[in-house]
Amino acid sequence: MNTTIKTLLVFVILITNFKDGVSQKRAIFNSKLVYRSKNLVVTQIAPNSFLHTSYKQTNDFGNVPCNGLLVRNSSEAIIFDTPTNNESANELIQWIKKFLHCKINAIIPTHFHDDCLGGLKAFHDSDIPSYAYFKTIELAIKDSAVVPKNSFNDSLILKIGSKFIVAKFFGEGHTKDNIVGYFPSDNILFGGCLIKELEAGKGYLGDANIADWSSTVEKVKSQYPTIKIVVPGHGDYGNEKLLNYTIQLFKIQK
Repeated sequence: MNTTIKTLLVFVILITNFKDGVSQKRAIFNSKLVYRSKNLVVTQIAPNSFLHTSYKQTNDFGNVPCNGLLVRNSSEAIIFDTPTNNESANELIQWIKKFLHCKINAIIPTHFHDDCLGGLKAFHDSDIPSYAYFKTIELAIKDSAVVPKNSFNDSLILKIGSKFIVAKFFGEGHTKDNIVGYFPSDNILFGGCLIKELEAGKGYLGDANIADWSSTVEKVKSQYPTIKIVVPGHGDYGNEKLLNYTIQLFKIQK
């Protein structure tokens, strides 16, 4: 092999390695805290996705951190689950307007418990459209909670800039109305309280369908087999391992 060919081969190898390195760096996003107060924490976990965490004082589990997901594209945003109360919700709304400079297209509670819609009045007061699975609306009315204004059956697709989100009901689990949210742009799933963080216990089961829980999450996993990020309703986010853990946690032993 002459010197010219050797030089060309070395050049090709270097370029290939460089491209692989750049690709890997692009694939890795280091999460960063972008806002913190006594009521609310916002963490950026993907290029256009933010975890919002607020707190709920409970008798059985203490002061529980409760997750929601904010996604954006261009100058538009959509939120899954409100913070736990109107004060925290208004804080999130103002932060989005001031620091992200985004119009909030929608708030989507993923089930009827107040860790999902406890701050809904703040969104309505700011003229932000709310959407929920029809069973969530029925249960919110029964629970004398603030009621989302728009309903959907089975699934909902909403535009966000040039992208879109999907909200979908796969079956019962934590509650009979729990849905999940998916943002394809960041390949991120908001599982809400249907999905458990790794090593978590079963949590509150007062409205649960334990018999169907595992099969519901199996349907979610089948729908999104290459999911990159999974956010549970409480605790640390991760990847598809959270789906597998939840499936095993609630699997009925025969």
